[in-house]
Amino acid sequence: MSRDDRMAAIQALQAARGDTTVITYLTSTRAGLESSMSLDVIPRIYRHLTEAAAAGASRNIDLFIHSNGGDGIVPWRLITLLREFADKVTVLVPHRAFSAATLTALGADEVVMHPMGMLGPTDPTVTGPFNPGDPNAQGQLLGVSVEDVAAYIALVKDDFGIGHEDELIQSLNSLTDKVHPLALGAVKRSSLQSQMMGRKLLGIRSDGAEKLADHKIDGVIKKLGSELFFHGHPINRQEARDDVGLDFVRDASSAEESAMWALYELYESEMKLETAFQPIEEALAITPVDPAPVPLMMNGQQLHPVPQLNVVSIDLDPCRMAVVESTTRCDFAFVKLNVTVARDLAGKTNANVSVVRQGWDSE
Repeated sequence: MSRDDRMAAIQALQAARGDTTVITYLTSTRAGLESSMSLDVIPRIYRHLTEAAAAGASRNIDLFIHSNGGDGIVPWRLITLLREFADKVTVLVPHRAFSAATLTALGADEVVMHPMGMLGPTDPTVTGPFNPGDPNAQGQLLGVSVEDVAAYIALVKDDFGIGHEDELIQSLNSLTDKVHPLALGAVKRSSLQSQMMGRKLLGIRSDGAEKLADHKIDGVIKKLGSELFFHGHPINRQEARDDVGLDFVRDASSAEESAMWALYELYESEMKLETAFQPIEEALAITPVDPAPVPLMMNGQQLHPVPQLNVVSIDLDPCRMAVVESTTRCDFAFVKLNVTVARDLAGKTNANVSVVRQGWDSE
């Protein structure tokens, strides 16, 4: 879909919202090609905000967000930046707004959710140099979830009935045999940071928004941080209000619902969000690779040497990993990949995927 199509859809959403300023921020949720919210988006969003302000755009700013989450610092930096330019900040959730995207929503004066919209728990999963290796992916590390660590301790104490100090120490030693103590420390630190971010974001809602009482903020943080038990739990809009306690979440109106989904579907098509990324298949669709040629023989002798492998290098089309867009401009993060495919005489295929180029661009 073209930039003109998306700009028209953004304008339609702004009209449905009552002439607000819509800025979209999406990270790839495509299976096999996910990307995370990261601080490099902040300068891009700043440019959108300054250009909108220079054009005299509405100071009621809507952040249209779709992401599985990412860096836990981004929500605070993003919301505080938006508030430098906005009289009111609204977060629009067309589909997924998990983890750090949920934290971002906590800092809004209002959250408008599509029927397909989902928030999620904010308990962090930490990946660092001291994490254990992934037995199913050589050279990669396993993420360690704060709730997995807490559940292990609860399992030992509550389900196995282990309460004696020596036995608890032995259970903790068993855990640290598998997970480095510094990795466990990082999990605890990230958990505390996530809770702090949630409290700060809920506390900075503008003067026009109803302030949440401290005990209600504590309830929201506890529910999102530890009482949903599964980091991938999808929180729908009714659950967000009734169970989590986010009174400022409301259902999209009929006009908002149609406009939000029409815009989301343009990004879904552009970024192939519903299609799993299979680089080898995509490469072979661009350039089919035949098996290595069979050697020519005469009287049992090979006439001339031939390669045992047919090797072809194939550049894939650039993939959009994140998008920030408004009516004034479009910025996108991209990655360009190369797939080297080798097929032997029997037709067996091996491949290697490498990054050729990545960064931000605009249109």
